[in-house]
Amino acid sequence: MRRQLFGVLLALAAGGAVAAQPAVGRALFDGRTTAGWRGFKLPAFPDRGWKVADGWITHLKTGENGQGGGDIITIDSFDNFDLSFEWKVAPGANSGVKYLVSEDRPGKSAVAHEYQVIDDERHPDAKVGPHRATAALYDAIPAPANKPIKPAGEINAGRIVVNGNHVEHWLNGVKVIEYELGSPALMAAKAKSKFKDEPLWGRKIKGHILLQDHGDQVAFRNIRIRELPATAGTRQ
Repeated sequence: MRRQLFGVLLALAAGGAVAAQPAVGRALFDGRTTAGWRGFKLPAFPDRGWKVADGWITHLKTGENGQGGGDIITIDSFDNFDLSFEWKVAPGANSGVKYLVSEDRPGKSAVAHEYQVIDDERHPDAKVGPHRATAALYDAIPAPANKPIKPAGEINAGRIVVNGNHVEHWLNGVKVIEYELGSPALMAAKAKSKFKDEPLWGRKIKGHILLQDHGDQVAFRNIRIRELPATAGTRQ
């Protein structure tokens, strides 16, 4: 009986570990080319600012007023998904992975939900508060102080899950924030953020995945996505 009980507990523990891991899905970046990506509001991939080498897609440092290539987005758009990616930032760098990205909004930069990617120790924006630090929903929902982050120059693993109106941010295998699109709590956070006047921010829309050009050096690899079944919580 003890042996059977131990087997059940072991199986439950293994099942929990598997559930915490992102699904493999399909590759959004093949590690060799820019296939599947283009510039934000552009028909093709930028001819400067980004490079592909050694399995990484890297934005080169240009400075905030430099001539970078701009943000890049997936050609495909997604509704419900489980996205995983590895990233590393240079010391003092700032970037982000945005989702629910629409090109219908005005302006050259994408207003969307953002998984913050930044050097928490050195970049001044991260010093503003935890709502602008790594893995936060940028400027809205803070990531906890005890999150399992690795320093600039080392590889971190990010994950974003959007399932209906439910959203999760993960960092190095640990869920650090979760929220509900359209909820009173998210709308209250929005009212205190720079997105307070953006009508669709905080609502569920089908959109692209975006890698941000913030003028700093940041690299991404193993970008994979698993599309989840359709739900009733999507605005097309």
